[in-house]
Amino acid sequence: MDRVAILWEPLAEGEVHCFLCPHECHIRPGRTGVCGVRENRDGTLYTLVFGEVVALNVDPIEKKPLFHFLPGTQALSIATVGCNLRCRFCQNADISQASKGKAETPHGQPLTPEHAVELALSYGCASIAYTYTEPTIFMEYVLAIAPRAMEAGLANVFVTNGFMTSQARQVILPYLHAANVDLKGPDDRYYRRLCGAHLQPVLDTIREFYEQGVETEVTTLVVPGENDADEALRTLAEFLVSVSPDIPWHLSRFYPTFELTNRTPTPVETLQRAAEIGRQAGLRYVYLGNVPGLGAEDTVCPQCGDTVIQRHMYSVTVSDRPDRCACGTALPVVTRVGAREATER
Repeated sequence: MDRVAILWEPLAEGEVHCFLCPHECHIRPGRTGVCGVRENRDGTLYTLVFGEVVALNVDPIEKKPLFHFLPGTQALSIATVGCNLRCRFCQNADISQASKGKAETPHGQPLTPEHAVELALSYGCASIAYTYTEPTIFMEYVLAIAPRAMEAGLANVFVTNGFMTSQARQVILPYLHAANVDLKGPDDRYYRRLCGAHLQPVLDTIREFYEQGVETEVTTLVVPGENDADEALRTLAEFLVSVSPDIPWHLSRFYPTFELTNRTPTPVETLQRAAEIGRQAGLRYVYLGNVPGLGAEDTVCPQCGDTVIQRHMYSVTVSDRPDRCACGTALPVVTRVGAREATER
């Protein structure tokens, strides 16, 4: 369903300026922006994907991955086509890139905001996750669902590349409870070469989300030969520590996909080294993804070393108080919507 977009302004000769994301596209009539899902029609910017999902699943919240937010619960996960990045290693390229370079934007199946909330409740979900592609580019749809979700007692979760403007952050922050933000590489060169974007807006998103009380976790896909050097990993870890040593850092194993099929999977030893670099930098919660069986997804008390939340794949063992270790140490784990009893910022 097409709908007039938000966060844009008219320019001369029918052009429009979109400032939803930092590409800040100037779009001529009849054309779309970089994302492929925002079109200028006679001087008015439209979103082409409102209420049309290409992915709809019930997922464990740990799959996002979010390890410190409502552990052991389920999230209704939705996506439309499109993304404002073109990551050469994207595992969902079939839907994230589906809108680009096409004569007509592909459409998904209709799902009204009201029905999305009803589905989440009927499946016993604790949250709705906007995920798989990039929720920023379907912000209008998110903003139609999110208030309804909150009224129904559901949390709203972003799984995002973080490449959004300050204006976009401001419109979603009142409704956002948790976010996992991809921090893909240590510098602008990495972002330009492999993702078609810039680093600074992502850093700004991570910092602002955290400072505004959103449960913020960060994922880095460790790609051999690209961002796996000690210096690169240390740069990433030190930035996160500058925001908070309590931010969970998920180090994910790369598998060949999309435009990087000529690479090898990330060695487990590389991920373990990256985790140690993160801990040396001062991060208290570092997790390894896509490498089950190592015990590297458990939440461990930084004070006494006891396991507080145990995970194997998406099977989670949670105590009555996952936000507090038996030794008395409070852990930054959100146990209900709107509550951060254990987190002091």
